[in-house]
Amino acid sequence: MTRSTTKMLASLGPANRVARNEETHPLTWRLRDDGQPVWLDEYQQKNGYAAARKALAEMAQADIVQTVKDSGLKGRGGAGFPTGVKWGLMPADEAQNIRYLLCNADEMEPNTWKDRLLMEQLPHLLVEGMLISARALKAYRGYIFLRGEYVDAAHNLNRAIEEAKAAGLLGKNILGSDFDFELFVHTGAGRYICGEETALINSLEGRRANPRAKPPFPAAVGVWGKPTCVNNVETLCNVPAIIGNGVDWYKGLARPGSEDMGSKLMGFSGKVKHPGIWELPFGVSARELFEDYAGGMRDGYRLKCWQPGGAGTGFLLPEHLEAQMYAGGIAKVGTRMGTGLALAVDDTINMVSLLRNMEEFFARESCGWCTPCRDGLPWSVKILRALERGQGSRQDIDTLLQLVDFLGPGRTFCAHAPGAVEPLGSAVKYFRHEFEAGVAQEAKAPTQPA
Repeated sequence: MTRSTTKMLASLGPANRVARNEETHPLTWRLRDDGQPVWLDEYQQKNGYAAARKALAEMAQADIVQTVKDSGLKGRGGAGFPTGVKWGLMPADEAQNIRYLLCNADEMEPNTWKDRLLMEQLPHLLVEGMLISARALKAYRGYIFLRGEYVDAAHNLNRAIEEAKAAGLLGKNILGSDFDFELFVHTGAGRYICGEETALINSLEGRRANPRAKPPFPAAVGVWGKPTCVNNVETLCNVPAIIGNGVDWYKGLARPGSEDMGSKLMGFSGKVKHPGIWELPFGVSARELFEDYAGGMRDGYRLKCWQPGGAGTGFLLPEHLEAQMYAGGIAKVGTRMGTGLALAVDDTINMVSLLRNMEEFFARESCGWCTPCRDGLPWSVKILRALERGQGSRQDIDTLLQLVDFLGPGRTFCAHAPGAVEPLGSAVKYFRHEFEAGVAQEAKAPTQPA
């Protein structure tokens, strides 16, 4: 996806009728209309680094942690763990003075590109978010673990880091606060499993990207055996606005009924009229996102089903568009919100072919560490290929459902396999007839008596 495409995804659609502003769009109000990056001078003119100055000059580390905890900020990478709680897991022992802050910018979830938008066009927002977070965690060094294919993002982040260093916003004795923080961009070799925080840590250390057993958790034993906190790009980009504007303001961004606080980058891809990304309050209905922002389906296409947040979330039907876009709202209709970037599946798509494509990706990206994932995902691919060719057996669909169970939560070493089979289980649930159509004719015929 080119930079011009990223600009298009951020700006197209009827949603442009609502102007972005600092009070309602803390993540995106600084974006330029021409899609070019916002560099240091312009960023500071738009109140950039004001929150960092406040955090370093006026707030103790514990106060920053408590503010983020009180705000209700949750991880934006898909898991949704409370950020302040995660920060609070870091040891209080001052003797452990070597600590790390890692930014998970691997973003290899299919149909998801929200972090890319922020890193390419607002790199200083991530730098500022990491600076404040590092202060709260007493981390002296940070790494942005970046998907290797994000070449423009790497260039822009490195330039932003150099600008911040030259302005005294990174390095030694930042803004006269006696706080030191160095920040580096580390480009990964390209593995989906690096989205799991301990696999990311292993890869950063130069090891094979396998998840680690937990406990110990990274907060106690992380990079090179030291206390480490791993947060997603969008999560860290929320921190400056929370520090700058306060807890009550942040909570007030969400729609009534939402249990998640603040705003979220959400989007729709597929054959919709206006594919794009928009910063919206938690609690907005999926129908509003689909119809008012994405413009509904293109002429000649009908919505068959949709995924709310990446390839690792379950399929939902058109009637589920009434659900509110927050973790609990999507859970009520049977799946997870994930990254919040939805995919519209149109009525020309065969679900067996779509699932075969998805499971091929997940099987290829398995690290192979545990047997259910290593053997179960390729098994699902083999069955789906047979069904796609019309050569399946009568037992294949039941076997697929067994695999959904065997690879589900709590059955594997990490969350890779459970996420991989969630769309498979929901597809069979809602479109079983399409899977049954792939059973070979001789297999469908009743057995004749001898």
